[in-house]
Amino acid sequence: MITVISCTNRSHSNTMKFAQIYAETLRATTSEGVELISLEDVQEGLLKSDMYQEDNISETLKKLQDTVLIPTKKYVFVVPEYNGSIPGVLKLFIDALSIRKLKETFGGKKALLVGVAMGRAGNLRGLEHLTGMLCHIGMMVHPNRLPISGCHLLLNDANKIKDDTTSKIIQNQINDFLSF
Repeated sequence: MITVISCTNRSHSNTMKFAQIYAETLRATTSEGVELISLEDVQEGLLKSDMYQEDNISETLKKLQDTVLIPTKKYVFVVPEYNGSIPGVLKLFIDALSIRKLKETFGGKKALLVGVAMGRAGNLRGLEHLTGMLCHIGMMVHPNRLPISGCHLLLNDANKIKDDTTSKIIQNQINDFLSF
């Protein structure tokens, strides 16, 4: 199974629009199961002082971990740029999951990173930070990390990519990842 994660808890985000594009493209490209999750839906209970005790992980997160994340073999992280890095909710999400079944959730699994930003750099710094974190917890990060700059300008009114070059680059990145 491949799980695409929209790595922000912001409602109606460009990140979720691109996560949906990645999920749709994967579904059209592979027969593997593809799940799409948004951190907007799992943020409950992430920010509390006792989150670092296994018994205090939320039931929603436990269920997601057991039914989706542990069976996942490959992850696609679609990550917006927040202050030159990743959103804090993504770090909290990874930290909360690492308290319970870290190796089963992340160990030896593969990750594809996509940065989205309205600015020029496509979250290059954030992708570097996330790469270090994921390698530290035992994941293998695909070398083709795609920074998508000016993401809001690439979408049409139906939230589909209107630029053929960007569509081809995404498809090529996905093809490379599927053979990784």
